[in-house]
Amino acid sequence: MILSRRALLVVGAAAALPATARAQASTWYAVRGPDRVFIVDMPGEPTYKVLDDRSPAGTAFTVHSYSLDHGGLAFVAQTAQLPADVDVRQPRAWLQAALDDRAQRLAGRRWTRIDWLDLQGVPVADATGAVADGRVLRQMVLLRGSRTVSLACLGPAAQMRSQTVDRFFSSLRLG
Repeated sequence: MILSRRALLVVGAAAALPATARAQASTWYAVRGPDRVFIVDMPGEPTYKVLDDRSPAGTAFTVHSYSLDHGGLAFVAQTAQLPADVDVRQPRAWLQAALDDRAQRLAGRRWTRIDWLDLQGVPVADATGAVADGRVLRQMVLLRGSRTVSLACLGPAAQMRSQTVDRFFSSLRLG
């Protein structure tokens, strides 16, 4: 099974909380990508889908997608093993091209912020940009060899740096 059914609580030991606080505590799920290529915590049980995609040269490949709407926010974690015809020799250039492609769907067709990070020795782009309806998209994308992993959250600007969103992005671990 790709998705772990073992729940994690946001606030630790729920039994120590008053009944009203326990009712408001979110259940978090440790989502494991195929072959455990990544683990990420999501604030509820996501829907898993297998999506078909094609490289620019037309080679078919599979995208594993985990999505969840929670508290006015949309969360997505995706991974794919890119086909051999995708040039991944320069990871940062590939990441920038992926961000440039995604930016075409943003208001003003550009990201308002891109932070370049390192996760376990792997280059990561963490980008934020407004979409046409006033919401904000935050997307983190990385490339490890020919494996890509992407986390995204869409919602109101005021919630993009909330504990829930920060926990989602900071929980990413590579297998």
